[in-house]
Amino acid sequence: MSEQTTASSLADLKTLVAGTPASPENAVAREPKKDQFGRAYATGRRKNAIARVWIKPGKGTVEINGKPAAKYFARPVLRMLIAQPFLVADRYQQFDVMCTVVGGGLSGQAGAVRHGLSRALTNFEPGLRPILKKAGFLTRDPRVVERKKYGKPKARRSFQFSKR
Repeated sequence: MSEQTTASSLADLKTLVAGTPASPENAVAREPKKDQFGRAYATGRRKNAIARVWIKPGKGTVEINGKPAAKYFARPVLRMLIAQPFLVADRYQQFDVMCTVVGGGLSGQAGAVRHGLSRALTNFEPGLRPILKKAGFLTRDPRVVERKKYGKPKARRSFQFSKR
């Protein structure tokens, strides 16, 4: 049983917190999360797009909604975006990717796939989490399109002012 102690100042609180699981010696090793087929799954989101991503060891084929990535994302910038987690983690062409994407436009979908790939990589190899987190790939970008307000033509734009 652990004994309860109270802190009377911030300095006392700092000494109490020093022995909590946040310190590396008390950190719990994460287990890889895989299904019966040896795949890791994760969901990625960006704007209004949602990507369901499965990865497994393979030759590096990427399939999005049943099409090759080069055909689905025709712009090279979008293909570069979904390759970033593998390049940062030094796992390029080592995993086969199968994902389904719904909602949003192509840019949001590419961002959702990147987010899902990063999360799936951490589920497959938990040791990659610090690298991907430092690169900012595990953070869900919360920016979404603002809703249109009544009495306005767009979300914030007003009608043109007329003096007469």
